[in-house]
Amino acid sequence: MHSSVHTILAPQNWPFGLEWLPQPAYLVGGAVRDAILGRTREYWDLDFVIPSDAVKVARAIAKHYQAGFVLLDAERKIARVVFPQATADFAQQEGNSIETDLHRRDFTINAIAYNPYTQEIIDPLQGCADLQQGVLRMVSPTNLEDDPLRLMRAYRQAAQLNFTIEPTTQATIRTLASHITTVAAERVRTEIGYLLARPQGTPWLANAGKDGLLGYFFKNATAESFDKLAAVDTASVILAQQLGAELQQYVRDTVKTTWLGIAKLACLVDPHPEVAEVELQQLTYSRAEIRAVTTALKLFPQLKSTNKSIREQYLLFQEAGNVFPTAVVLAVAHDTLVEAMSGDKSLLVYSPLISRYLNPDDLVAHPTQLVSGKNLMVALNIPASPVVGELLIEIAIAQAEGIITTAEAAIEFARQILEG
Repeated sequence: MHSSVHTILAPQNWPFGLEWLPQPAYLVGGAVRDAILGRTREYWDLDFVIPSDAVKVARAIAKHYQAGFVLLDAERKIARVVFPQATADFAQQEGNSIETDLHRRDFTINAIAYNPYTQEIIDPLQGCADLQQGVLRMVSPTNLEDDPLRLMRAYRQAAQLNFTIEPTTQATIRTLASHITTVAAERVRTEIGYLLARPQGTPWLANAGKDGLLGYFFKNATAESFDKLAAVDTASVILAQQLGAELQQYVRDTVKTTWLGIAKLACLVDPHPEVAEVELQQLTYSRAEIRAVTTALKLFPQLKSTNKSIREQYLLFQEAGNVFPTAVVLAVAHDTLVEAMSGDKSLLVYSPLISRYLNPDDLVAHPTQLVSGKNLMVALNIPASPVVGELLIEIAIAQAEGIITTAEAAIEFARQILEG
């Protein structure tokens, strides 16, 4: 085991040279854990513990390699150096030995250190044995209480590694669950985001809810919500061939939540969009995420009626925009769960709308403008007002219905509406 660990963690794989570290220095945390598990990574996330001058060491490395430097915690002397393909955190050792420092960590599998100078693995808490058994075990209840985000992190790491949580640790988390209320909402949101992003996160999110970690943030997170989460995963598999690619896209480049993640988030909040909006604002979700959740909640029940007119379909697509795939997933999940419809049968109901959405030339889902508002104002000699917008909508619907196909016909159509 140890020789392969050294190969993975070898300093020649780091973004900086070993000579920049004092002796002793230790690599700890996720990189060591993953190396022992034989997991390699594209992007390096390195955590170093240094007995003294940690910030000074980080600054010198950042300066020499022209990398980004961030002081993460001045009091506890933790700094980050950001390279193109890696980040390296440097923390001052807590206590007078590496063993003392490791005893202050969250779980035994994260309390293993590696000395790159001696190639020695330091494992005072038998973290390697827990890694081999696939078990997440706390170092101590006090450590979890010191930073209650660690309670939530247990579920995220169990999902990430496909581990189980050791029973005493699980019982302790339940006992300490109320402490999660002291953690900043955005820190909790990050952990929840990880669990929402992957199918293997769903059962663990349900466990976190049952163990009392979600109720403070999501008043609506009940056993029913967790059934909905599982149904959304099922629905995404049913829809994979048609909407799989769309559901995996991010809401925005700056917001790393997928459209599928939005559907799952919609299962945890109040079903009334205006109440959900307030909940999500308190959890510091972005405006884009909040708009996506509330739009999906509002629209998914409307997808059901099969005999929609062209006008109704056009208005639905206009309101949905990019949120359409999310609304469909919620609708299919709802059908399979509440109405006990088979996935295939449920899919038939939405197929005509899905086909329109996926066809870029479909004028109902993706209208192209025959005329602009400015064109209308000039041709009809009318001022700028909401009427112009209303006329443009009527033109788009008439175009979708095949009544008009040219700019001239559009202007004539608008004139008739005004005169009528």
